Amino acid sequence: MKVQFSDMARYLESSDIIDFGRQLPCEIMNLASEIKDYSEDEISYIKHAFVYVRDHISHSADVQGTTVTCKASEVLSAREGICYAKSHLLAALLRCNQIPTGFCYQRLILDDETAPQLILHGLNAVYVKRLDRWIRLDARGNKFGIDAQFSTEQERLAFLVRAEKGEEDIRTIFASPDEAVIQALTEHKSLEALWIHLPTELRATK
Repeated sequence: MKVQFSDMARYLESSDIIDFGRQLPCEIMNLASEIKDYSEDEISYIKHAFVYVRDHISHSADVQGTTVTCKASEVLSAREGICYAKSHLLAALLRCNQIPTGFCYQRLILDDETAPQLILHGLNAVYVKRLDRWIRLDARGNKFGIDAQFSTEQERLAFLVRAEKGEEDIRTIFASPDEAVIQALTEHKSLEALWIHLPTELRATK
């Protein structure tokens, strides 16, 4: 994997989307404090934050949700979001405890039978100081056929990329969510509209 920026501070920033500390009361920081209380160290905290977002924030498609969320605070409040939105919340939970976190993408077939088009799938990369390296984590949410796990040794992501079908693993760690992702999440107010307009390509991020 390669980082978009060598300056690690870029992977710690708060923003309008990764909005820890930008709203009062800051429920993200409160949750981060709770998770930290039962975490033994940095790696334990990363694991617990990942598991929280994976298991306690529903993937909207899995629960027939009706809410399109984008900002980390929106995801936590609604307790649902699609893959991109969940990656925004996980980044906020980690960054507010000074753990560098970025955004990664894959291009995957939406559904082999009913929707064979390629779309972007979002996940996170996290810099583990003790290991001096980045690991990728996918907090999409598990269900039958999907079993993403926390691992510092071997990636256990939600999806295997099938290059023979044109799928692609984009190996760059971005400091901000991709602009095409943000546009899709903010312009479409219903999940029905969002599914039709899921981003298919990355747009240049600054």
